[in-house]
Amino acid sequence: MTDRPALTPSAHIDGFARAHLPVSADWPEMFFALPELYYPQRMNAGVELLDAAVARGWGSRPCIHFGGKTWSYSDLLDRANRIARVLVEEYGLVPGNRVLLRAANNPMMVACWFAVLKAGGIAVATMPLLRAKELGYILTKAQVGLALCDARLADEMEKAKVAAPACKDILYFNGDASDGLERRMAAKSALFDNCKTSADDVALIAFTSGTTGPAKGTMHFHRDIMAICDAFPRYVLKPEASDIFTGSPPLAFTFGLGGLVTFPMRFGASTLLAERATPDALPQIISDGKATIVFTAPTAYRAMTDNAPAGAFASLRKGVSAGEHLPKPVFEGWERHTGIRLIDGLGATEMLHIFVAAAPEDMIAGATGRAIPGYAACILDEDGHPAPVGEVGRLAVRGPTGCRYLDDVERQRRYVQNGWNLTGDAYRMDERGYFWYQARTDDMIVTAGYNVSGPEVEAVLLEHPKVRECAVIGAPDAERGTIVKAYVVLREVRHADPATVKELQDFVKATIAPYKYPRSIEFVEALPRTETGKVQRFKLREAAKA
Repeated sequence: MTDRPALTPSAHIDGFARAHLPVSADWPEMFFALPELYYPQRMNAGVELLDAAVARGWGSRPCIHFGGKTWSYSDLLDRANRIARVLVEEYGLVPGNRVLLRAANNPMMVACWFAVLKAGGIAVATMPLLRAKELGYILTKAQVGLALCDARLADEMEKAKVAAPACKDILYFNGDASDGLERRMAAKSALFDNCKTSADDVALIAFTSGTTGPAKGTMHFHRDIMAICDAFPRYVLKPEASDIFTGSPPLAFTFGLGGLVTFPMRFGASTLLAERATPDALPQIISDGKATIVFTAPTAYRAMTDNAPAGAFASLRKGVSAGEHLPKPVFEGWERHTGIRLIDGLGATEMLHIFVAAAPEDMIAGATGRAIPGYAACILDEDGHPAPVGEVGRLAVRGPTGCRYLDDVERQRRYVQNGWNLTGDAYRMDERGYFWYQARTDDMIVTAGYNVSGPEVEAVLLEHPKVRECAVIGAPDAERGTIVKAYVVLREVRHADPATVKELQDFVKATIAPYKYPRSIEFVEALPRTETGKVQRFKLREAAKA
């Protein structure tokens, strides 16, 4: 048997997840520096966050606000239990099976997530913007046999199923079909015998775009879900039971899962979900719902500072910014506009959530913050040695969560070195332990809070018959901070016109998630290359800055 770290005996009948964890030598160093981070050997995160909340006497508290209606903690438990019974009794779900979840931010998406965990399944949440090609890859990579999907997103889901033989069934919700999830769960009991998972059984597989090739699956345990709740929110955010959380990140992003579901529920608070929380819509959502804590990206804070009346944020106490670096002007502009000092959080899907941040009173405009309680971070030079204070190097972090890629030895060894998780960010650390962002160390493009793989966009553009060569980079943009820009060599110069620009943009939108499309396309005669034929992207970045 392949060498794995010593783990508690699994409750999984389907052993796929443990069989595809990295070998022991490739794991990051894990440590648990806070008393809250020591969990019992048998623990189910869904049970701990939901059943235990009701048992604690929180059943009548508001849990989810959506569309003018409110679910209590008891309401959510009732629905999650019924869905879990449908999964087990009608679809034969056994502990360890993977279940794909596909929906915008709505209550049924949350109920399905809890149902999967409570039944011992592994949740594989996906963003509603993903196309069939991306969904098909995820279904195959994680060997997903069942998908729970919003009925409004059926088209791409059905296309993906055709290309993914592992996926046998799709069950739709938020629709009126006679065989839909709501009809099935209505006939079930609201009592469910929860799976007694191990604390280190895999609970979710989160897919994130890589710098090269297709998406990467990151595997996280039940204890990891609880650890992110007992670190950043407990010691930095410090929520209260009366708080109402809201924000823009999809629940399929671990930023959204924590900020809009697990964090508020860990502290008996509630969440205000919205399927379309754009920067234009978010001020009204906050105002109407009297939200007190908001999670969104720097671009949204910038847009809301410019366009929304300060009165729209009268109910807000705190704001968390993540997904990309928070520029000093955005931090200062938001504080002038609202009186609120933002919390800039650095996290990663590989780490599950935020590991560098600072409480509002400790924030320094322009700095990301310090390693939060429970985590350690440092700057490493190219040789893997600690860099001197003030010197730019690779950010390295470790703590109670860490990177475990699904069946990907090469990427695992690139991300985890000598026990440290290397996030792909270049930072410097000052003498007070504050980290100052410099740049990405790879070809990832971070735009409006989304991670976009340049090579993935290039691969799609190269499928178009008019494109001979292309290179995709992140280019500076006054409005969005960074945009996806493509330099394209056409097969025929006569096609170099605005019509072709739109044609290529639409082609990308139709093939992969629309947010990945190049907002700027520049036609060039040739791409700069090294003598060995490699594209010199740094020259394109310099040209874009100029």
